[in-house]
Amino acid sequence: MKAKLTCLLLLVSLLITGNGVLAQSFSIREAIEYAVKNHINIKNGQLDIQNADAKVNEIKAIGLPQVNGNIGYSNSLIIQKAFIPAKTFDPNAAEGDVIAAEFGVANSGQAGISLSQLLFDGSYTLGLKAADVYKELSRKSLTQSKQQIAENVTKAYYGILVNEERIRLLDLNIGRLDSLFKETKALNAQGFVEKIDVQRLEVQLNNLKTEAKNVQRLQDLSYYLLKFQMGMKTTDVVTLTDKLSNVNVNEVVPETNSEFKYANRIEYSILQTQDRLAELDLKNQKVGYLPRVILSGSYGYSAGRPKFFDLITKPWFDAASISVGIQIPIFDGFSKKYKIIQSENNLRKVKQSFELLENSIDFQVKQTHLTLTNAFETLQEQKANMELAQEIVRVTKIKYKQGVGSNLEVINAETSYKEAQTNYFTTLYNALIAKVDVDKAVGKLYND
Repeated sequence: MKAKLTCLLLLVSLLITGNGVLAQSFSIREAIEYAVKNHINIKNGQLDIQNADAKVNEIKAIGLPQVNGNIGYSNSLIIQKAFIPAKTFDPNAAEGDVIAAEFGVANSGQAGISLSQLLFDGSYTLGLKAADVYKELSRKSLTQSKQQIAENVTKAYYGILVNEERIRLLDLNIGRLDSLFKETKALNAQGFVEKIDVQRLEVQLNNLKTEAKNVQRLQDLSYYLLKFQMGMKTTDVVTLTDKLSNVNVNEVVPETNSEFKYANRIEYSILQTQDRLAELDLKNQKVGYLPRVILSGSYGYSAGRPKFFDLITKPWFDAASISVGIQIPIFDGFSKKYKIIQSENNLRKVKQSFELLENSIDFQVKQTHLTLTNAFETLQEQKANMELAQEIVRVTKIKYKQGVGSNLEVINAETSYKEAQTNYFTTLYNALIAKVDVDKAVGKLYND
């Protein structure tokens, strides 16, 4: 048990950096999964789904019984008087005389409960359907956010892998050129080569070191970008487990006969949902011409007394009622008519958007496939150029050491080799990004 605890503590100590920050390792797939769980946009999208759930329940609540209680007390500081002909109580009263009689008491109270139930409302039924569709739209919007985050994380991850390989090759070039510089410097001290040969190599070496520093700074920024896309703090420590050598370049080759469906694109699926919402909105405006039927009832007690304490001690009297009301729209100044026109136009706009989106998707698919094809072909050419430049460097060095070549030829060969390496990795990155764009265009980049 003690040995296991020691091993566990050792493992934890290896994962903890010197400043106490826990280091985390991610493959490209793990980085995407982390991002779709922790990115702020995803958390906000999940809150939108919860709001959509609450909206559905809010609309459902309209169709449930509505119960309200009420308690009231009032004191009539000056009781309203009613005017009654005096002859009503005194036959001998003069014609035209009236009596101002108080009808009411100073203190009154009431308490009761009321209930109403919606029996029929066409808008309510359609509202329930629209709420469910709106909830579906929130889920699809969350999926769209996940796909966007997966795209951003993938591109940022590939950027780091390519920069890592560039840094590795730059270090190798620096080491190789540094050895040549030291050898040439020693030959210059012995009088076999001129000082200008040493200076040329020194300039080349310094340029390589400067470029290596610049690429390293770019790599630091690339890590910040990846952590930002993953929803992590910039102070977190991240290591990548995937390597560029593990990427099968042949997988980058574009598929020529791949099947494609518009429904695979989340944008198309969202538009379909918006189309259903527009249709429901139009139906909702039309059912506004139908009547509403409401059942209501009430039960309560009331009392009135001249004195306040009599109101408390004396009996109260109950009362109850039940009623059914039908609200029939007759004329609203053509308000519903114009609302229907607006809903019809909105629905027509959504219908027309399908053709625009389909054309846009077709263009994206063709464009990304063409870009990927060009990038892959260029990648093959740049790989051949890099291998050829490497061979030229090897031959020129041999010639230089044997005294049949010049120092300038070595420097030019090294420069060409470095440029070939830069071109190769730039093209490799472009090919990887083009592959991501193709997968996004055909709807295969990320699925829940």
